[in-house]
Amino acid sequence: MESEGLKLIAVALVMGLGTIGPGIAIGILAGKALEAIGRNPEATPKIQTAMILAIAFAEAIAIYALVVALIIKFV
Repeated sequence: MESEGLKLIAVALVMGLGTIGPGIAIGILAGKALEAIGRNPEATPKIQTAMILAIAFAEAIAIYALVVALIIKFV
């Protein structure tokens, strides 16, 4: 019974800590991309492509955290 409670705490910690980093990273990426587009609007397609790719990589880390949380919960 106590083991189940510890599992839930571990899941909460993994998801909480595993999504803070990507959330901050995506916010910084989007802010810097908008700043760059504001300074050089002609470069919008190149900046936007690089931004979307970087956001996808940051989001992948949050997905890894979700997978680890699910493994902890169900194993």
